[in-house]
Amino acid sequence: MKKDLHPENYRLVAFKDMSNDDVFITKSTADTKETLEVDGVEYPLVKLEISRTSHPYYTGKSKLVDTAGRIDKFKNKYDKFKKKPAKTETEEEK
Repeated sequence: MKKDLHPENYRLVAFKDMSNDDVFITKSTADTKETLEVDGVEYPLVKLEISRTSHPYYTGKSKLVDTAGRIDKFKNKYDKFKKKPAKTETEEEK
């Protein structure tokens, strides 16, 4: 193997899927300030929102994501820019 092929911070890192608490260890150069102890060994920790153990494509299960709050927030924020419908002739006569 060639010398100085990998960066100096290429080391074992623990990746934790926060949706199901699955942890896997692999080599990485990811910067992190947190650590996690696995089997008595302390590893740098990288938190993931989704991984192979929780992704619907790999698990075959659909996951319901609550986005209603974000959609309502968006609608309320941009409601003031909504165009008003044009008045019809019958409304103008009244």
